[in-house]
This record gives sequence, C-alpha cells and structure tokens, in this order.
Amino acid sequence: MTTGWPRRRRAALGLALLAAVSVAGCGDSGARGEAPRPRTSANSPSPSATPPALLCTQIIGYWARRSLNGDTYGDYQSMGLSDGQYEILREVVDAGRAERDRADRKAAERLIDSRAGELCEKRYRNGEPSGGPWG
Repeated sequence: MTTGWPRRRRAALGLALLAAVSVAGCGDSGARGEAPRPRTSANSPSPSATPPALLCTQIIGYWARRSLNGDTYGDYQSMGLSDGQYEILREVVDAGRAERDRADRKAAERLIDSRAGELCEKRYRNGEPSGGPWG
C-alpha cells in the first residue's frame, strides 16, 4: 500500500505542474521579467476608427435632413451632439431651408452635405474640437 502513494503523489504533482505551465503560456508575452499583458480593447488597434470630422459631418447631415422635414425632437444632447456641433447644425439647417425655398429639396440636401463637411472639417482640423472641452 505504501508503494502506490508516492506514485499517485508524483502523478498529481506532474499534473499540477503541467496545468501551471499551460496557464502561464496564455496572454501576450512581455519583456523578460514583466508579467504578460492580457488582450484588451485599450491595447488593441481599432479596425476602422471614423475620423472625428467625418463622424461630425455624418451626424450633422442626418439631423439636418430630419430638421428639414420637421422631424426632430428634444435638445442637442438627446441628438447626441455637443454644444459646438449643435451650433453647426443650426447654421446648416438655416442654410438648407433657405436653399430649399430658393431652389428645391435636392439642392438643399447638396448644400447640407457640403456645408456640414466644411464646418466639421474646420472644427476638427487638429483632430479635436476647438473651443474647449464642452465644444
């Protein structure tokens, strides 16, 4: 009976070592002496990040078209806009309404796209909005 116990003990110890080695091999390999870093969204590159100026242009165009139809609700925060983006939206909608009254709906939509693009590009020319943290 005593001969079986050391054999089982060695087998258990061997399995424990195998499990420890397997777990230690998971994750990113760090530099020597550093713990491995787990994969997170913070250290993984985004496959397709939309530039801020383009995102601004898209959201302003969306809400400007809805405003042209009279189909909006709430305030700028419920639209997901910053104060500065809302100022752009108001300017674009005013220009779009004037163009619709002067020409037609298609001309107003073209103006909305071009004006939103110009103003958003100007606002995000350095990658961040100009005009402070709330702008």
